[in-house]
Amino acid sequence: MARPALLPPTPRNVEAAARALAAGELVAFPTETVYGLGADATDGRAVARVFAAKGRPRFNPLIAHVAGPEDAFALGAFGPLAREVAARFWPGPLTIVVRRAPDCPVAPLASAGLGTVALRVPGLALARDLIARAGRPIAAPSANRSGRISPTCAAHVAEELGGAASIILDGGPCAVGLESTVLDLSGGAPVLLRPGGTTREALEPLTGPLAAPRPGGPVVAPGMLASHYAPERPLRLDAAGPEPGEAYLAFGPAPEGAFAATLSADRDLAEAAANLFGLLRALDRPEVRAIAVAPIPETGLGRAIVDRLRRAAAPR
Repeated sequence: MARPALLPPTPRNVEAAARALAAGELVAFPTETVYGLGADATDGRAVARVFAAKGRPRFNPLIAHVAGPEDAFALGAFGPLAREVAARFWPGPLTIVVRRAPDCPVAPLASAGLGTVALRVPGLALARDLIARAGRPIAAPSANRSGRISPTCAAHVAEELGGAASIILDGGPCAVGLESTVLDLSGGAPVLLRPGGTTREALEPLTGPLAAPRPGGPVVAPGMLASHYAPERPLRLDAAGPEPGEAYLAFGPAPEGAFAATLSADRDLAEAAANLFGLLRALDRPEVRAIAVAPIPETGLGRAIVDRLRRAAAPR
């Protein structure tokens, strides 16, 4: 299958992408977090094509992206706390998991047959415009092969999944660079299912202390698989420096060498998050046997960075 062109997000191209989504085709588009491979979330056949294109297991749910909070409220059962959280953090890099509304049109496959639905209003205006023009919720996991490094620019999408999408909208590099935080508000105590672009420190003044997922429990949201976000080369974490044959991903000044890069020379966690996936791709080269990664502080966005690194380093 021929790769589609990377199209600039002109009004004409966004309208063409919206028509393609409404027709059941797949479209890759940027959000503030990563690029998504979008499909009409209400069309089970289109959703199935997303799973097939990614090689994604069907027990792993997808996030339905909507243009505004009111669209989300029509799809799920938002209690008072969920509505407060939505008002505070949407649009933005936060996914909220709630019980499905009785008449929720999101295809059961997108929710992996669960009684819940994962919903997000993306922070990037381009993404919201596309969704609004399509006139339906858009299921959009990261536009890469399942388990691999998430794409933060349009070229990454073309490298891995270009043939699966009828259109790739090139909106430039993603500002956040890590997937959304996933917060489960479908039951009793709020549960942080996946750390991401919205930090625990920002959420807990509103939600109270956030519980962790039950070990060995079911996969109820994206990003919960033990092995995920992985380059081809193995990762060695908390490394003070590279060993012979290793590339090195620093946090702070990078050492000299052809296969060394830094997430942030100034140790800025927001910059590190935005650079993580792109630099993992750049260092994942045949000339190196592994990628060593410097220690990252587990505060703020650092929690999400370390989460991605641990899953990338997990046995496959």
